[in-house]
Amino acid sequence: MLFLDNTSYMDHRVLNKQLDGLEDNKKYYQDEIRKDEENIKLLKNPDQIEKYAREKYYMKRDSEDIYIIEFEGDSITDEQSKSKSL
Repeated sequence: MLFLDNTSYMDHRVLNKQLDGLEDNKKYYQDEIRKDEENIKLLKNPDQIEKYAREKYYMKRDSEDIYIIEFEGDSITDEQSKSKSL
């Protein structure tokens, strides 16, 4: 004897799709955590901290000048460019 219930099948299908999406999110966030842990290990070195600050936040030493060259299509936002000019 076999009973088929369409509602139950559809519910399982929706739940399986949600489960697949959640598993993809889990994998993505685990990869991001791994990358962040590697960056944290690198930032324990003072030279790496300086490199990170220079690349990410455009920091400089007192005796240096920084020139930022922008090309068409660059992804730098107006807010970042305003903060650089201050």
